[in-house]
This record gives sequence, structure tokens and C-alpha cells, in this order.
Amino acid sequence: MYALILRIFTAFGPPKAEKVDGAIRFGVLGAAKIAPMAIITAALSHPEVIVQAVSARDRTRAEEFAKKHGIPDVRDTYQDILDDPNIDAIFIPLPNSLHYEWAVRSIRAGKHVLLEKPSVNNQTEAKLLFKLPELSEPNAPVILEAFHSRFHPAMHKFLSFIDGPNVVHVHTDSMVASWLTAKDNIEFNYKLGGGSMMMLGTYNFAFLRMIFGAEPEECLDVDTSIFGDGIHDQCDYDFKAKFRFPNGGIGEATSTMRGPYWWKPSEARVTHKEVIVPDKTLPSTQEKARTRVATMHGMMHAIVWHRIDIKDSYVIRNKADGHPIKKWTESASHKAYTFKEAGDQFASLPGEAWWMSYRFQLEQFVNRVKGRKTQYWVTAQDSIDQMKMVDMAYAKSGLGLRPTSDFR
Repeated sequence: MYALILRIFTAFGPPKAEKVDGAIRFGVLGAAKIAPMAIITAALSHPEVIVQAVSARDRTRAEEFAKKHGIPDVRDTYQDILDDPNIDAIFIPLPNSLHYEWAVRSIRAGKHVLLEKPSVNNQTEAKLLFKLPELSEPNAPVILEAFHSRFHPAMHKFLSFIDGPNVVHVHTDSMVASWLTAKDNIEFNYKLGGGSMMMLGTYNFAFLRMIFGAEPEECLDVDTSIFGDGIHDQCDYDFKAKFRFPNGGIGEATSTMRGPYWWKPSEARVTHKEVIVPDKTLPSTQEKARTRVATMHGMMHAIVWHRIDIKDSYVIRNKADGHPIKKWTESASHKAYTFKEAGDQFASLPGEAWWMSYRFQLEQFVNRVKGRKTQYWVTAQDSIDQMKMVDMAYAKSGLGLRPTSDFR
């Protein structure tokens, strides 16, 4: 318990690193509630990152936000930040419907972009954004969809136990307590790209894609709940979706933004098909088989708490008639708050147990901007494929895709 408290305390109040010459100066578009955790706190402990400026629709709100979080400069408009030659990178935590326009504007202004997930409203926008000609030019700006949870060591530790082609079923679930959202918030505003699949389910979809190591071929079924008040009828507040992947495996995702008062950690439960395990101690007439179930508890916010449970069921049987000779189960639990704990090829990567997934993500973003090696990245094609999956689900649900921006 002491380790947990210390880890969380330090994560939200990390030691402040001395900033070096050439540090990347960020401008933040919008005084969004996610910005302190996603970039401001993460930047405190990074010697090569300075959050320099912020702008919001309401300057007074921007000034209050800047004062609270120690941001030196306040600008009147988003464009003022883009026009500032001292700003190197832009963090975009705006409503989903504004991601595409302001990411494009930022790139055309020569700024690197850290873009909150989901990257855009739909696959059409994703293709337009991630295939911008400016991104193919020499010394092009860097753009990253900020899928922070994918950068945490625990996720990579978990994936080391997964054999995508042999996965037959995946269950994922996530939730936000109802007291954290309100019906009139942007989360349920269709024109702003709202809906539980956009705001929360996109995590589940990304985990399914990572676990299978492939893209879904079909969305088999989607059940959604809406307020049905004539205003929010196109925005789901919870959903259950089922997808079929190329190996025939089924991936299921369920999320709610009207969850119970008490927090339930997000979860991914992966069932593999039976595979034959080589065992030279067995006679030639026998074989050893294994069925694995791998579960990750706390997949979204592993910094708070997570546990990776591996349950392997074994059987030794006669090859001729399949008669079982011996059966047993082996179980183990793992954690990885650092890459050293993740082990294997990750062991030498930097990180502290109190680093949030946002801090691990920022480490890789800075490495890419500085031209250094990145150990993990969300590629442009990955972001395009992610929005294709979201579109598949919304099309199947009958709620329709989120609207495409007119900006070009």
C-alpha cells in the first residue's frame, strides 16, 4: 500500500527536471481538463520539454489555467500560438471534431503535433490528416496520436504473453463513473464527435487490434444505449461490440460512461486456442498441449494499479486416441511499472515506477522529434486503421459515423 501511495503521489507531483538548451516548447490549444495530466505534469520531469503557452476560447479562462499550472504565456487565439516562432510543438486536447482542422493547421505551420485520441472524427479525416503532403517532406513535422496507455511498460509486458494468430477470443471492458460525466458535456455532443465509442471505447478497439496483431474484417454486432431525448440521440453512452478478425478469432469490447460509483479497473481477457508444446521428455506416442488465458487488469491506467494473470492449462495425452494421461494448471501473476520490470528486450529502456503512461509517451515523442530511436510508436497507418474500426462500429450500430470536417 505504501508503494502505491508513494507512486501515485510522485506521479502527480514529480520532481522538476532542469531544462536544457534546445528544449521543445509546447503550445496547448484549449484549457482542457485532460491537459494537466497529459502534457503539463509529464513535462515537469522531462528536461527537454517546456509547456510555454496556452490559448482558449475564453482568454480569462486561459489566464486562470496558465496561472494555476505555471504556463508563462497566454495567447488570444489558437492561431496566435501557431504563428509564434518560439513554439516548436502543439498539444491538441480540443473536442474531437476540431482535431483534424487544428492538426492540419499546426502541421502547415511547421509545428510538431501531439494529438489527443481519437485522432479525428472518422477514417476519412484520418486519411486526409496522416497523408498530408507536408508529412512526406524532408524534416517534416512529427505527429503522434496520443494513445498514452499503449506506451506503458505493463502493456508491452502483457503483449509478450500473447500469440496473436492463436487467439480465439478477447474480452475487453472499460468504464467511467456516471458522476464524472453529464448529459450536456462534449462527450455526448454528436457535432463535436461525442459518443462512448469515441471517448472510451477507442481504447478497447486499440487493445483488440494490438492483441490480434491484425485489423478486424467485420463488425458482427453492436448494441448501444442512448439518452433518447431528441437531442443526444446519435451519441451512445455505453456499447457492446463484437468483431471478427482474420484468424477467425472474436474480439469483444464493452464500455460505459455511466458506470457505477466505484471504479472498476479496465480489463482485457485473452483466450488462446490449444497449441502443442514440444517436450523431449515424452515418448513419441504422447504429446503435450497448452491452452492459455491471459488477463490484464488495469489496462488503461496502469500507473494506478495493474496485474497480469497468466493461466496455462496443460494436458499430456496419447497421440493415437487423444486419451488424456495427465492434466494440470500453472498460474502466475506479473506487473511492470518500469521497462526494467517488463524485462527482455525492454529491460534497458528508461523510466521510473512513478512515470504515468503520459510520461512514457512523452519520452518517445521527444525522441522522435530529436531524431533519436523510438522503441514504440503509433504510426500514421495505425491511426488510420484505428478510425476505420471505429467507423465500422458506428455504421453497424445505426448511429452513423461522426461528422467530417469541411476544413481543407
